[in-house]
Amino acid sequence: MATENSPRKILVTSALPYANGSIHLGHLVEYIQTDIWVRFQKMQGHTVHYVCADDTHGTPIMLRAEKEGVTPETLIANVHQEHSADFADFLVQFDHYYSTNAPENKELSQGIYKKLKANGKIATKTIEQFFDPVKNMFLPDRFIKGECPKCHAKDQYGDSCEVCGATYNPTELINAYSAVSGAAPVRKETEHYFFKLSECEQFLKDWTRSGTLQGEAANKMGEWFENGLNDWDISRDAPYFGFEIPDAPGKYFYVWLDAPIGYMASFKKLCADQGLDFDEYWKKDSSTELYHFIGKDILYFHALFWPATLEYSEHRKPTQIFAHGFLTVNGEKMSKSRGTFITARSYLDHIKNPEYLRYYYAAKLNSTMEDIDLNLEDFVARVNSDLVGKYINIASRTAGFINKRFSGKLNPSVNHAVVAEIKGSAQVLVDSYTEREYGKALREIMRLADIANGFVAEKAPWVIAKQEGQDVLLQQVCSDALEMFRLLTLYLKPVLPKLATEIEQFLNIAPLTWAAVDATLEANHTINAYEHLITRVDVKQIEAMTEANKENLQATTAPQSHSEQRHAAHQQNEANTAATEAEYISIDDFTKVDLRIAKIVDAEHVEGAEKLLKLTLDIGEDKPRQVFAGIKSAYDPMALVGRLTVMVANLAPRKMKFGMSEGMVLAASDERGGPFILSPDVGAQPGMRVK
Repeated sequence: MATENSPRKILVTSALPYANGSIHLGHLVEYIQTDIWVRFQKMQGHTVHYVCADDTHGTPIMLRAEKEGVTPETLIANVHQEHSADFADFLVQFDHYYSTNAPENKELSQGIYKKLKANGKIATKTIEQFFDPVKNMFLPDRFIKGECPKCHAKDQYGDSCEVCGATYNPTELINAYSAVSGAAPVRKETEHYFFKLSECEQFLKDWTRSGTLQGEAANKMGEWFENGLNDWDISRDAPYFGFEIPDAPGKYFYVWLDAPIGYMASFKKLCADQGLDFDEYWKKDSSTELYHFIGKDILYFHALFWPATLEYSEHRKPTQIFAHGFLTVNGEKMSKSRGTFITARSYLDHIKNPEYLRYYYAAKLNSTMEDIDLNLEDFVARVNSDLVGKYINIASRTAGFINKRFSGKLNPSVNHAVVAEIKGSAQVLVDSYTEREYGKALREIMRLADIANGFVAEKAPWVIAKQEGQDVLLQQVCSDALEMFRLLTLYLKPVLPKLATEIEQFLNIAPLTWAAVDATLEANHTINAYEHLITRVDVKQIEAMTEANKENLQATTAPQSHSEQRHAAHQQNEANTAATEAEYISIDDFTKVDLRIAKIVDAEHVEGAEKLLKLTLDIGEDKPRQVFAGIKSAYDPMALVGRLTVMVANLAPRKMKFGMSEGMVLAASDERGGPFILSPDVGAQPGMRVK
């Protein structure tokens, strides 16, 4: 079966990028992943609407606009123009791209709030917050800094410590100060509005286990339920850039209340522009489908707050939420010092072709929340090998003969075995694209490209062309190869839409839909002249791009860690990768790390984990430590028992879905191999400190 049965009505969204910075390569993982899925569904013949918007509200927007001497409205308009251009140039084809600071969003947000209030899900409570006496404003958590109350690290933010990982209330900070003015904040009471999330717990337990989330995402939600759900503070005090809460002067909706409603608002504007029925897609008993693509860092908001908001405001809930992992570059978080914090525009300036990145991301993506790595050396090799050396090679070696010797006319075989084999993979690819297993799909497509290239190499049309009286065979071989090329183009079209359009023009065929799998290029069909389609990536382009993105950080006084950036951007998707990293740490920083000799007393596989081994470690304490280490690819568990290694003993315990990890084992790796655990010299004993 080449296509799915019965056309569906589908609404798709990607997370809203925050209007406080440029789109970078980390963000693009999600939008490319979503765009491929949407394009595939449209090729299947389904009715699909893909909407998104800039997330425009909150304190960071207000303060940045003030710093730049413009209004928030001017700031977000400029950013909207930049974001729209970046997405368009990466071939991310939204049906509508909007702004959360829109009249439709204000109307919907206030209407949903009133519905929640009428259903008894809104409460008010007086709370104590820090207040900046200089700026005359209440301070959000990320605008308060001070000394961690647990480990006493300096310059930590008001909600969590970047050194020890502790979470706390802003009022617990020692020697707190305002990150806006530098003044010592004062405590001040204020009345806030809360959504009674605690009353929604049973509904959410059922909903998160109903198949709407990936298994690993549902497990993550289970961890939150273990601790019980708290009511959600949905209000902020003036001054604040956002929508005012009805009948509550000086109180504004917290950005995470109106941001997801922005999905609805963007679609509502599309409905007005195209005459669509908004209620058909958002009413409580809707038979349409709704899919959200998000980063795993905002799963909490989309899998708890958002469905509860929809349920108790009497709207439909998502059909499914698809969460993906983060992006690393060359195995590490994006870095300005290394030149790997790369914006979308910088990539286009240097590499030019956006489809190279689309292909590489697709080759790495699957249906899990695993992080993916953009290895720049591998990027060059894979693009040149797969796209140029395998795929385009089929046409470049055969099309010229058709143009020069046969006036562009084809004469393909009937029931050709290789063509039949390529067509036979259609259902595997339907399943892979549907399930977001893009890496699996591309591996299959490249396997088929190898078969097609094997056919061309075996028949050697360049040899046939030199032989007398072999014109019929030459025309047939080249025609068969181009039919294989057409099918591979169809399969790759969701990933490479611009290249597919150029090939459709070259082959002189209608835009390819999935139904075209069952068609074929007929005898006497005339193709157009073949022109060079793509070029190889030169490693010098990569070097120039990384060099252009390097920053001299010696003058940087307040480097941002990736979680600082994530919170500063209201935890918008993929911003965890945005980071300015200091090149050196002080001896004071280093002495905080407690490195111990550890003896591995037990090691075992972890069921359901692809990379982890569970280690039991003796570090000279009364009780052994349990650590999950990503070394499964390099070691048989039994071979590790009895060995000595080095571990970080004072790393905050981390609760994982497989259990509690109570430290970190040190290991080394690079492109030549690994991971290799570090082993101490002879004479070391468990519990010794590494100095």
